Amino acid sequence: MVVLAASIVSKSGKVLVSRQFVDMSRIRIEGLLAAFPKLVGTGKQHTYVETENVRYVYQPIEALYLLLVTNKQSNILEDLDTLRLLSKLVPEYSLSMDEEGICKTAFDLIFAFDEVISLGHKENVTVAQVKQYCEMESHEEKLHKLVLQSKINETKDVMKRKASEIDKSKIEKNRGDKGGFMSLQSMGSGKIDNSFGDMGISSGGGGGGFGSSSGFGLGGDVESFSSKPKGGHPPSSAIAPPKGLGMQLGKSQRTNQFLESLKAEGEVIVEDVQPKVGPSRSAVPPPTDPVTLSVEEKLNVSLKRDGGVSNFDLQGTLSLQILNQEDAHIQVQIENGGNPGILFKTHPNMSKELFSNENILGLKDPNRPFPTGQGSEAGVGLLKWRMQSTDESMVPLTINCWPSVSGNETYVSIEYEASSMFDLRNVVISVPLPALREAPSVRQIDGEWRYDSRNSVLEWSIVLIDNSNRSGSMEFVVPPADSSVFFPISVRFSATSTFSDVKVVNILPLKGGAPPKYAQRTQLITENYQVV
Repeated sequence: MVVLAASIVSKSGKVLVSRQFVDMSRIRIEGLLAAFPKLVGTGKQHTYVETENVRYVYQPIEALYLLLVTNKQSNILEDLDTLRLLSKLVPEYSLSMDEEGICKTAFDLIFAFDEVISLGHKENVTVAQVKQYCEMESHEEKLHKLVLQSKINETKDVMKRKASEIDKSKIEKNRGDKGGFMSLQSMGSGKIDNSFGDMGISSGGGGGGFGSSSGFGLGGDVESFSSKPKGGHPPSSAIAPPKGLGMQLGKSQRTNQFLESLKAEGEVIVEDVQPKVGPSRSAVPPPTDPVTLSVEEKLNVSLKRDGGVSNFDLQGTLSLQILNQEDAHIQVQIENGGNPGILFKTHPNMSKELFSNENILGLKDPNRPFPTGQGSEAGVGLLKWRMQSTDESMVPLTINCWPSVSGNETYVSIEYEASSMFDLRNVVISVPLPALREAPSVRQIDGEWRYDSRNSVLEWSIVLIDNSNRSGSMEFVVPPADSSVFFPISVRFSATSTFSDVKVVNILPLKGGAPPKYAQRTQLITENYQVV
């Protein structure tokens, strides 16, 4: 028995994962896998197909095929046993049996296949043994991480000692310069009216001398001493420290430079800082209206770098969220923009006749209420729609990238053109760059830019694209690089209008009374928008 390859392919013939166990060219294995969907018959009970040279032994897994390509001299019973074991392993590593789930765990599946098949022959292993072998820990890796962590900790200790020594030397120097009289005066001027019970003890904010006016009963005396000069001489012009502040130990500039050098080398520095209170990322606020209807459309677009559209897929949903049970017996009347390219599909519990005739979304059983809830996942999907197209005029944002090498530099010009259909918000265009020692030189830009050195990505941000800036450009310079390095370009944005133009017209109560107050939220977002 010789297994040539173990693969997972879609029913349309797309290869998701393939592992070869004998020496064969890529063209040959691609040809064998491309021929498989044409050989699979419908209505047949057996799950193998033979050609002149090879045998295909396969098993359907939902919308995919688990496939073994073997030579015709192999034992088909052993092949079926191998196929059965692999079919048990695939769900262990891939949580979802679709293209996305398989591609995310492709390397885990390949490692598992290697444990089952060696040089084309099946190993005598079980599913539990394969999982144990794949999860085996590396002693050398753990040792390397321990050594690296010990170096980091040692560096941090040295850094703290140096910072402490610098701060102590500064404090000693300040004490020597000011003297005892200055300490008493600062202590009196910086007195804080913090009383501890009925003892009348007040703490001073000065550093040096007695250190505090508490414990000596000098609170009022010291204050009068510093404010009433002897012999008519004016008081000293020394400035008292702010109220409530004592001696502070802070990081010196030299310490900060040391930290920055560590960060530049890729070390992770954890600092004990107070959390900053600032605006968080914009999140969808919880609904406050009795009824909330959310229209959301997600774009999956793949544009060609030379122009044209290779993929345009739009998926939209209309969801309903009801807070109170008394508002659950309703129907929703909507209207749409009449786009003929959009195909609508209602939830199985909704009345299709009511929607097709009157554009009203209601349950098949009028006596049944809609689910209610207040959580973020409490929304109920009422309607779905989808649109696919290859028309470039439907694309809301097109990107053109022009890299050109001149001498020892690569000049990259990028421009965007936005459709007048939408006003785009929070636009981020991410351009991959070659590995650089420092940030690229941005010569001209319409908007703002940020360089992510860890991922080597240049992010171009535009807060809003409307009629005032339907087009814009950016130009930057990097060392010599191949033009393919700058692709794929990823794009993120959102909009408050949609392709379907679905709008809620009215809420119809089924048990009489006034219709409940409702709110509608509409947004268009990108899920995967790239220029390849």
